[in-house]
Amino acid sequence: MGASIPAFAAPSAKAPLVPHRITRREPGPDDVRIEILYCGVCHSDIHQVRDEWWPGLFPMVPGHEIVGRVTQVGGSVTKFKTGDLAGVGCFVDSCLECDPCRKDLEQFCLKGTAYTYNSTEMDRKTPTFGGYSAEIVVKERYTLKVPTSLDLAAAAPLLCAGITTYSPLRQWKCRPGDRVGVVGLGGLGHMAVKLASAMGAEVTMLSHSRSKEADARRLGAHAFELTSAPRTLKKLSGRFDILIDTISVEHDLDAHLGLLRTTGAMVVVGVPPVPAPLGVMALIFGNKKLAGSMIGGIAETQEMLDFCAAKKVVADVEMIPIGKINEAYERMIRSDVRYRFVIDIATLKGT
Repeated sequence: MGASIPAFAAPSAKAPLVPHRITRREPGPDDVRIEILYCGVCHSDIHQVRDEWWPGLFPMVPGHEIVGRVTQVGGSVTKFKTGDLAGVGCFVDSCLECDPCRKDLEQFCLKGTAYTYNSTEMDRKTPTFGGYSAEIVVKERYTLKVPTSLDLAAAAPLLCAGITTYSPLRQWKCRPGDRVGVVGLGGLGHMAVKLASAMGAEVTMLSHSRSKEADARRLGAHAFELTSAPRTLKKLSGRFDILIDTISVEHDLDAHLGLLRTTGAMVVVGVPPVPAPLGVMALIFGNKKLAGSMIGGIAETQEMLDFCAAKKVVADVEMIPIGKINEAYERMIRSDVRYRFVIDIATLKGT
C-alpha cells in the first residue's frame, strides 16, 4: 500500500471539486513514480465530472495532461532515471496483445484501455486517478519523455490537445504546400493551426467570430475566413486538402464537406452534443472522406512531443492555482480562456 497524497476531486456527479486524498501504489519493477509539476485542464474533464458522457467513478480526480519529474524507478526500468522529465497522457495501460495494441494503437485496446482517470486499471477493479494530484505511478511503457527544451507548463496540453490534432494531420499525410482548414479556434483549434503551420501547410482559420482573426494569424494561420458571412462557404468551395473540425456545437457537415478538394478529408475531433445529419452525396461527389480521430498511441504521442520540441511548438496557456479549478471550469464553458488552462500543482500543497 502506498502513501496518501493530496489531490482535488469531484466527490459526486456535478459536485464542485474539493481537496481530497488518494493512495498511489508503490512502484513495481516496471513502474515510474512522477512528481506532478503541471496538469492541463481539458474540456473532457468537465464532461466527465458532470457525468455528461457515461456514468462516472466517484470520487473522481481528473487530469490527463500531466508533466512532471521522475522521483523513483522500478528495477526493470531502462528508459527513465530519477530526475528525468516525464509526461502522462490520456491512458496508462492496455492489454498489448490485441490487434490495435500490436499496431501501436493502444488507445483502441479491444480489452478496454485503462484511462488515466475515471477508469480502472486492467484488473477492472482498481480505479484510476488523474493529474490533479501531487504524484502518479505509471508503467514505463506508458510514460512519455518530455524534451527539456519545451516550456513545461505550456507542454502539458500537448498530451491531449496536441496529440488530438497532430494525429489526424499525420494520418492524412499533411505535407508542405497542402491547404489545411481549421474549423474553430479554441483549445484544439489553436493547436491544429500551430501544428499544421509547423508542417509547412498553408493554413486557413475558419471561425464565426471576427475577433479571433488577430490571434489566428499570430498562431500561424495564413488566412482567416468568417464562416458567419453569407458567401464564405461558397467562395471557399473545393479549396482544402484537409479540414480539421474542432467544433463541439451543432453545425452543417455537408456545407463544410463542400470546402474539400477532390479526394480531400474532413476530420472531426470535436464532439457536438447531438447527432449530425449527413447527405452522402456530399461525400460521393469528389471521393471525399469524413473521418473521426481521437488521440494517438504512445509511439505517435512521443513523435508529437519530439516534433514540437524541434519546431518550438507549445500551447498558449493561462496558469492557475488548483484552488481556482471550479472557476476555470465555468470560464471554459464560456470560452473565456486563450487557449488552455494549466494547473500549477505546487499550489496543491497546503490545500
